Amino acid sequence: MRKAELSLSSEAVKGFVRQGEVPAFPYFAAGQWSLEGDRLEVRSPIDLGAVAVTARPSVQTALSILERVYSIGRRKIRETPGEERVEIFERTADALERMKEDLVNILMINAGKTRKAAEGEVAASIERLRLAKLDVRRIYGDFVPGDWSADTLETEAIVKKEPLGVVAAILPFNYPLFDAVNKIVYSAIAGNAVIVKPAEADPLPALALAKALVDSGFPPEALAVVPMRGRDMGEVLADRRVAAVSFTGSTETGLQVIKEAGVKQYVMELGGGDPAIVLSDADVKQTTSKIVTGITSYSGQRCDSIKYILAEPEVYDELKEEVTEQLSKVRVGDPRDEGTDMGPLIDVRTADEVIEATKDAVSKGGKVLHGGEKVEELGPNYIKPTLIEVEASRLPDLYMYNKEVFASLAAIVKVNSLDEAIALANGRRYGLDAAIFGSDVSKIRKAARLLEVGAVYINDYPKHGIGYYPFGGMKDSGIGREGIGYTIDFVTAYKSIIYNYKGKGVWDYL
Repeated sequence: MRKAELSLSSEAVKGFVRQGEVPAFPYFAAGQWSLEGDRLEVRSPIDLGAVAVTARPSVQTALSILERVYSIGRRKIRETPGEERVEIFERTADALERMKEDLVNILMINAGKTRKAAEGEVAASIERLRLAKLDVRRIYGDFVPGDWSADTLETEAIVKKEPLGVVAAILPFNYPLFDAVNKIVYSAIAGNAVIVKPAEADPLPALALAKALVDSGFPPEALAVVPMRGRDMGEVLADRRVAAVSFTGSTETGLQVIKEAGVKQYVMELGGGDPAIVLSDADVKQTTSKIVTGITSYSGQRCDSIKYILAEPEVYDELKEEVTEQLSKVRVGDPRDEGTDMGPLIDVRTADEVIEATKDAVSKGGKVLHGGEKVEELGPNYIKPTLIEVEASRLPDLYMYNKEVFASLAAIVKVNSLDEAIALANGRRYGLDAAIFGSDVSKIRKAARLLEVGAVYINDYPKHGIGYYPFGGMKDSGIGREGIGYTIDFVTAYKSIIYNYKGKGVWDYL
């Protein structure tokens, strides 16, 4: 395998990257680029080698940056007319178009994405910027007449939505560009300043985005991108100058964020791993194609990745055979190669967890139908997509049922009825999404009504996509919703302004 190296060509990216043994990406500190702090080596999951460096600001430095965002930035972004905010995002989308090849390269090298997946994320990010104008429809307030109660006659109110001030956005590693774009867009379009903490594993896409935003006219004091350690970010989140937290990550980390940050507004997409229910009248070949994509897309490192296939008896055997066969055709390899379907996992620890989860399932009666092992010749963080056959009665005992394993690992289970499938799907602590495959409208409607999840996909695998539709979870899978327009409610505050005309001679004019 050839060495993983960043190759940067666009002037926009090269203009702020500093050259050395590997490219140095400064972070953005609310108006200035900086490499102050501890050196952070950025490694590629392709070969685990260093491909760039940046710096981790200290807690004290981060608090100083927060002070600048709070005291100057939140005023500047709020005073920027809404139409200008939309135009800034349009110009940023144009900038990303010009930087496209560099961004694709960064996502392949820094996040281990295949070219197809990287190009898809860049395209989704550009589209999200261009659709910022659709968020605006949810910012308008209301007029409330007071003539519905004897106590409020001759009064009326204007109900406004106002920005909270500063939103702290904490990014996951799996969509390091799109999630940065999405969180910045819905926060800033509503008039908030934003301080972003990218994942330490792949901070480069968010840093490149910061360059595009600032070059496009985003008020520099209203934006910071600081690649801090998660444990150091707690003090920043607890600061009263942070009014809201937008977080995407594991449930365990999300709970820790809430404990550290305290009373604030939250948007949190947490743990998932989704069930796919296959009804007796499903088109097996079409269903198989969707399910295999749902299992293997970005090596299963997606909150909405399919982890459980719950199939009725009439289709179970054929489905099991088809899914196993299709998984055997998935090509695991260097994500830069055109023929690769699945690249590496982000780290060795997750690959080890897949092996342990497989052993756990086998010890409880599970049968490995495919995978369950590493592709050692590629590296210690490459795995084969794994499918395990499990008895329905034993599924709740499995490690992979009770904890989200962030990889291409799925269980296939024969269920006796739709009711059993729904019970198994709802028995987990998570409730992000679910998929239903079949044609029986009565069964589909019943499942859609009873499943305890934030989104149900009919005859498709779960995919949050660009966010036209609201997405987020129930139970331990999250708080609030993301999606175009829908997140505005979580980064703004309602303010009622009541006018009292009683005794002011209002009737004299009628």
